[in-house]
Amino acid sequence: MKILERLRQLFLRKKPPVRLGIALGSGGAKGMAHLGALKAFEEAGITFSFVAGTSIGAVVGALLAKGYSAEDMRRIVEAVNRREFSKNLRPFADLSFAERFLENYLEGDFATLRLPFAACATDGKDNRLVVLRKGKLARAVTASSAIPPLFKAVELDGRELYDGAFTNAIPTDVCRALGAEFVIGIDLAAFSRPEEEKGRFTRLLGSALTHIQPVHYTKDQRERGYQNADYMLRPPIGAFRSTDISEAAMEEMYTLGYEEAKRCMEEIRGAIQSFSKGKNAKKPSEKNSG
Repeated sequence: MKILERLRQLFLRKKPPVRLGIALGSGGAKGMAHLGALKAFEEAGITFSFVAGTSIGAVVGALLAKGYSAEDMRRIVEAVNRREFSKNLRPFADLSFAERFLENYLEGDFATLRLPFAACATDGKDNRLVVLRKGKLARAVTASSAIPPLFKAVELDGRELYDGAFTNAIPTDVCRALGAEFVIGIDLAAFSRPEEEKGRFTRLLGSALTHIQPVHYTKDQRERGYQNADYMLRPPIGAFRSTDISEAAMEEMYTLGYEEAKRCMEEIRGAIQSFSKGKNAKKPSEKNSG
């Protein structure tokens, strides 16, 4: 009987958990939706073992990998001097002010992180993707967020780096390369604003994209993220700009990210369970919120 009971216990023993990864897309102030989604994942008990991020996604991702909770991150956002930040929203501004602020929370280098993390940037010399996995954290995520023509490129290891959204807007493939088996991406649709929106930031960004990358850049970069995702979360934040830093706008984007993740949580759990069992796997493009 003891042998049979032992065999039964072995049979019922839980399989090793799926190694989950999260890829946080670019989007400026829309990154508040990342925080809302992370809060929902925390409440659902879903934790990530690998993190990759681009631009604001790199900032949020580094904080997550450092051990900060979604609520911790909200408090960090509240500590930002919005008036001072707004003063720096001018062509080719120096991002050193942002780096100094981030050093208060992302001190040290990548070796200090609790989770494997990668930030995506773009090499200013040849416009190629640069995956950052070593060096000072604050400098790395600042480089990932240096979007021209609003900000200057950031010098790192002898290279002039700028925003990684130009080469990998939703770094699901980078997250998988870190070791993730199942990758959840969050698409903030950073550069796919409705045609009728003609804000200053949109015009500046459109001009930069025209000179730096082919016109089909936006579609190609987003499709790359979707092709390498097992699930893509898409918070409904299309009514906002990437520079909407008012308290009301940021709170609403946080709420929309939270609510969308909560709405999709059962489906996400099911997708993870199906993957774990190895049954009825869907194509990444078929498993998106929205």
